[in-house]
Amino acid sequence: MKALILAAGEGRRLGNLTRDRPKPMLPVAGRPLLEHQIELLRRHGIKEIAINLHYKPEAIVNHFGDGSRFGAAITYSYEDRLLGSAGAAKKLAWFFPETFLVLYGDLLTDLDLRELQWRHALSGALATLALYQPDDPTRCGTVESDREGRVRSFIEKPRHADIRSRLANAGVYVLEPEVLALVSPKTPCDFGYDVFPAMLAGGLPLFAFEVPGYVLDIGSPNRYAQAEADVASGQLSLA
Repeated sequence: MKALILAAGEGRRLGNLTRDRPKPMLPVAGRPLLEHQIELLRRHGIKEIAINLHYKPEAIVNHFGDGSRFGAAITYSYEDRLLGSAGAAKKLAWFFPETFLVLYGDLLTDLDLRELQWRHALSGALATLALYQPDDPTRCGTVESDREGRVRSFIEKPRHADIRSRLANAGVYVLEPEVLALVSPKTPCDFGYDVFPAMLAGGLPLFAFEVPGYVLDIGSPNRYAQAEADVASGQLSLA
């Protein structure tokens, strides 16, 4: 299996922390977050990795090169304008002829990716989302599913009054390449706002499962500080 790490965003909510580097290059436990993500993928047998780039791309390319120093083979996809999470995958459709994994570049996690892949294969889904329980569902995509894991509703960043589930999109997906047919090549397109709602509207098999592991996006100064604290306290082991 191949993977896409979404690393194009600027991370404006992090202020001066991303003034001279993209968000996935912020250090966690002394190493860029992106290193931890590549190591997670490699531990799960995923070594062919695409990374989309936009904001200060040289910081990532200069550090990782072709990926061989980190036990991976990296393909870069440059975006003159941000294409959105699904648009980034669409541009790389040639790279993903078979089932592939998507990982958001601001995510610190040790999720069991093999279990997610297994559940995806067993369900016969076109797309399978990893779920977790965030402290604030309004900043995530909340997901309501049935006993078998089939998604019944997906609400991106809901208002408190619209929350139907405490489970949310973790930012890790297993996808079949057929999903990319739902992505417009002409306009920016997002999985949460565009693709998953379209799948639900069309009755396409979209599944989601809570998978064991730690999940934290470092998209704000407070959550970045929390990431460092969780590693220091032993709540998350990055060994």
